[in-house]
Parts: sequence; structure tokens; C-alpha cells
Amino acid sequence: MSMEAQTLRPPSRLLLLLEGRALQELGAFYATLPLLNLTATGDGHPVLVLPGLVTSDVSTKPLRSFLEGRGYAVSGWGLGRNYGLREGVQDGMLDLVRKITDEQGRKLSIVGWSLGGLYARQLAKLLPDHVRSVITLGSPFAANPKATNAWRVYEFVSGERADDAHTQSGFGGALSETPPVPTTAIFSRTDGVCAWQGCMEKPGSHSENIEVYGSHCGLGHHPAVVYAVADRLAQPEGAWQPFDRSGWRSLVFPNPNR
Repeated sequence: MSMEAQTLRPPSRLLLLLEGRALQELGAFYATLPLLNLTATGDGHPVLVLPGLVTSDVSTKPLRSFLEGRGYAVSGWGLGRNYGLREGVQDGMLDLVRKITDEQGRKLSIVGWSLGGLYARQLAKLLPDHVRSVITLGSPFAANPKATNAWRVYEFVSGERADDAHTQSGFGGALSETPPVPTTAIFSRTDGVCAWQGCMEKPGSHSENIEVYGSHCGLGHHPAVVYAVADRLAQPEGAWQPFDRSGWRSLVFPNPNR
């Protein structure tokens, strides 16, 4: 981890207070569904959606329902609330990935929100032959574990130190290492929970960043995020291209490298 990543601080209290925007973003999601339903139809490949810290599959229901409507075989993680890598969680996710790909006969894409995105990256490193692509939503894989406003909650519910979460030597290695599959990191500079700099991927031949304007708690249903997720999943397997933010998209998706 770089010195800059180690010294990142959590978002300000003002940004944390502004996380109430998530409710407005949920309303915007339902209001824009007619437009979102104009996005490309999927090819039917399986998609696994992983929830964030202390949340469950209930939190990802809007996104999963939308993706099902676009033609994907969508699954929640089915492991209750996400309280960290407690006993059985790691094996449960690995078994689920194998089960889905065996049943579908195809690789799956994994979309992970916040802590769920950390899991998504590690699963792709451990099971690259099973994973088609990874999309993370506000996941702090490249920062000091305490560069979030949720690290105390993580320690309380998981029973482990936040600093230990970024070693993960037994679960795919270093979190900041890019998975060996097409990887997209979606983030917001006004994230009130995680330092946005720590949610950014190293751009490469099969990795990218997409920036949106929004909260952390609304990333799973923010209309711009939903559009970007649908766009990324619709790409043909083996023909990955970076996200196109030309035209009207430049108004919705700012340049992440500015």
C-alpha cells in the first residue's frame, strides 16, 4: 500500500451527514426506471450481488430486480447480514460461486457494494476460471482500513481488527491487487463513508474507474450507477472495452482522472 493510501483520512462529518441523500437516490432510481430499461439487454449470464457491511440481500433487491429484468440470472449471497468474514462466510461464498457456475455452465460476474466489493475482488483472485468480471461500488480496497467512517462498526460486528481486514492472506491476498479479470471500480468523491481515493482501481488494459455524483449508501440504487453496471455487464465475454463517457455521459459521469 502506498504512503498516500496509508495516510488517507475518513470523509468529513458533513459528508457523513449528507448520506441521507441515499433515500432521494432510491426515489430517483424508481423515477428513472423507464429510461434505465432502455439499456442493453443482457446475455443471460449469471450475476452475483454482494451486500455491504451490516446489510443483507434486502439492500440489493432494487439492483438485482433491475438486472433480472435485463435478462441476467441474478443471485443474492444468501448469507444473511454481512458482519465480515465470520466463520463459514468465506467458504460459503466460494461454494456459492462454484455452485452457480456449475449450474449455469457459464462464468459469473460479481457486483459488490462497499465491503461486498472487497469480497468480490478476492473471489475473482481465488476462482478466476469461474469469474467473468468484477464491479465494485464504493469499496475501499486501496486505502488504510481506518480511512472510513465505518471501521469501528466493522470491528464491533466482525470481532476482528480493521487493520487485519486488508491483509486477507488466506482470502486472495492483498486487497489492492487488481483481480485477473475485467474490473470496474465505481466511486463518488462525495462518499460520506469511505475515502473516495481508496475506492479507485489502478487503470489498466482490463481495469477502470467510473465516477458518479452521489452518496455511499445510495450507490446500490443510484440511477447513474445502475446504468453503468448494466453497461459493463452487457459487454460480450472476452471483448471488454473501457466505459465510454462521451456525449451526454460526460454530464453524468465526470472524468475520474481529473
